[in-house]
Amino acid sequence: MVKAEGISGLTKTFREALNEIEDGSNVLFVGSEAVCPPFAQLLAYAVRDRKMNFGFCPKAAWDSSRTMVWVEGAGYQVGKAKFEPGESDVIVLLGGLAIAKFGCPVEDVKALISQIPRHKMVVGLGFMDVFRRMGWNTALHFDVLLDSYISAEVL
Repeated sequence: MVKAEGISGLTKTFREALNEIEDGSNVLFVGSEAVCPPFAQLLAYAVRDRKMNFGFCPKAAWDSSRTMVWVEGAGYQVGKAKFEPGESDVIVLLGGLAIAKFGCPVEDVKALISQIPRHKMVVGLGFMDVFRRMGWNTALHFDVLLDSYISAEVL
């Protein structure tokens, strides 16, 4: 177990999780609409020097997968072009998927993963222990499971 603090700790642990993955690999972020794309953008930025190709798949809907492109002055953004999930080397499951109000059934995620036989790694990134609270840590195989906490304070 590794513990790191803050946003930089989150991005560092994600970067380290992908150490064994080749530069130029295809990374598919799978998450809920609206809530998860900013986290996919942040994580893609953390490995920007690795020349990887990124896609975002909302709610494990294969046909809705889109490329993530670098936009000067804004960072990575979900684009309009299709992304081919079947060519993904890494699948990153974002915690919004496990929240009933925003996500989808774990069976949909299992089905998506089963259609990507060439993937080398499944990474889970959730907040406030969402994957374990919802039982996804036993329903799915995660090669790496990153759990983060966010706190806020009004001053």
